[in-house]
Amino acid sequence: MDRSFLKGKKRIVVKIGTTTITHVDTGHLNLIKMEKLARVLTDIRNQNKEIVIVSSGAIGAGRKALGMQHRPRSLAEKQACAAVGQARLMMIYQKLFAEYNQTIAQILITKRTMTNEISRCNAENTFRELLNLGVIPIVNENDTVSTDQIQDENFGDNDTLSALVARMVSADMLILLSDIDGLYTDDPRKNADAGFISCVEKIDEKLSSYAKGADTSFGTGGMTTKIAAAQIAGEAGVDMVIANGDDVVNISRILEGKEVGTLFKA
Repeated sequence: MDRSFLKGKKRIVVKIGTTTITHVDTGHLNLIKMEKLARVLTDIRNQNKEIVIVSSGAIGAGRKALGMQHRPRSLAEKQACAAVGQARLMMIYQKLFAEYNQTIAQILITKRTMTNEISRCNAENTFRELLNLGVIPIVNENDTVSTDQIQDENFGDNDTLSALVARMVSADMLILLSDIDGLYTDDPRKNADAGFISCVEKIDEKLSSYAKGADTSFGTGGMTTKIAAAQIAGEAGVDMVIANGDDVVNISRILEGKEVGTLFKA
């Protein structure tokens, strides 16, 4: 399918999965990839496009900073890790984006932000003003005070959150960076005969049956939550692409209309 129409996308939400910005074996932040990500996104911003980042990784970063060997089990442990990790994550993003003179902002939101009309309106106004000022907002669920995401596996490592944000800011496009090239008919890491699906026009039961859960000790989102995100985005008129975050230049390739990842048509 011709994807040249993606070149015209102006307001893009990019969801960064935990596995995209961490070393999978250790859980420590992957600084080389984060630096490259800052460069790629600033370059897209320099093309007069608007970028909103939804970043995972706070709980994982906090877990490593605290020297916690096991995955946090209790809600309090997860919230403590998020509190430590969120500060560390933003400090690194701030440092890396500053290298390219790109201003960023932190926005912590909860599900209630989406459901409460006044809160949602306030958030929309903040996003609008930041984007008008050329700032790149970096969004995360406020895990230290809200337990919606870290209690609800269906919220999926910010997959659902990124789709809700895309809807809120009236984005043209949502890009989900994951640890897989896109949607397959089966898990390609377990089944060599799994077929790649380049474009999805409609989400149906058969498509949903292809979804697989996460299988890393640091991420929480699997393909199920990504398809759910595609449904939210599609209903809001937002095209979505799932692509491999191992090479963050894939973001630029997608916006150049190249056939990277799985495209979910709105």
